[in-house]
Amino acid sequence: MRASAFVYPWDVNGDPEAPARIASLGVAQVTLAAAYHSTRALTPRHPRHRIVTAEYAAVLYPPGGFWAGRDLRPHPAGDWAPGDAFGEAASAFASAGLEVHSWVVLAHNSRMGAEHPETSVVNAYGDRYPWAPCIAQPRVRAYLTALAAEAAVRPGATGTELESLGWYGLAHLHAHDKTGGVALGEAGQYLMSLCFCPACAEGYGLDPDELAAGVRAALEPVWRGAGDGGWEYVERGLGVETAAATRAWRESVAGSLQEEAVAAVRGAAPEGFRVLLHVDPVSYHCGANAGVDPAHILSRADGVVVPCVDGTHRLAPFAGHAGEGAVLAANLTVVSGMGGNPSALAADAARARDEGANELRLYHAGLASDADLAAVREGLAGW
Repeated sequence: MRASAFVYPWDVNGDPEAPARIASLGVAQVTLAAAYHSTRALTPRHPRHRIVTAEYAAVLYPPGGFWAGRDLRPHPAGDWAPGDAFGEAASAFASAGLEVHSWVVLAHNSRMGAEHPETSVVNAYGDRYPWAPCIAQPRVRAYLTALAAEAAVRPGATGTELESLGWYGLAHLHAHDKTGGVALGEAGQYLMSLCFCPACAEGYGLDPDELAAGVRAALEPVWRGAGDGGWEYVERGLGVETAAATRAWRESVAGSLQEEAVAAVRGAAPEGFRVLLHVDPVSYHCGANAGVDPAHILSRADGVVVPCVDGTHRLAPFAGHAGEGAVLAANLTVVSGMGGNPSALAADAARARDEGANELRLYHAGLASDADLAAVREGLAGW
């Protein structure tokens, strides 16, 4: 099973020992950020800094002239990743004998929401989610497909991994996040993530005011701490036909965007370039791992990267639809401070293989402690 470690350019650039250290883990590849959302990240081994603050969603290379004059366009990074940070890091990894995939975050962009609030998801209460561009809006879709192609096909990359290529909703690790006081559950997350911007209000094919009122009514028990039962709760709250209409619209929008973005990347990429998506097999789920139909997405992309955390493996729904050469990559957290268990890497990899995984992704080599990296090194050597 081929393994790849996630890395940011700022983990590597300015640290000449980083490429060899990551290669020594036993990975064959790195998944290197080329377009990324705002974040604050620890760099526990870098000789020049310990904390990197990426202030806004940015591309980690100089954006091309294609964007000149466009109102929605990517912004180059500030001093946390100046110049062609991706290219510099990719070259360093290549010199260490590691293959590079670009890591591209798409529909997760708080700067876009701040500068162009009309592009954001709007919930049933009228609240905007500035971190979540509405993927039903034509100009947002055009931006995302163009960004996917440019950010994915960077010099030095032999493939890409597209994150947040679908609906982004309420669940979001925002700065000083304070949304965990009520356990929303799957149904609450879905209902709070339904968008009511003009494009979506028309797209559902329902009276938008009545639908919004229905969503608010369905959420009332959740606010009182009643919890929920997943999709069945959505159907009870909205009615089966109304729930199905919202889901059909969202799945159609997300599926067509995924098709368009993959096609755009293929159109810009050389022969043999791999296109993978970070996904969840439950089609109505929102977030960095976009909910998809497994059969549909594997008919378009070269493979998927699926989170496997807390002993939960979601690979099986994809395994039955994977053709020859398809990548089914299990994404394992190996940072103990973020809930990972790197000392269980070999056992987790074996469980993922039994579900159909043929590759591993390790999150995240730059954030992990020395002890975590030692456990990864031991786990991969034993594996």
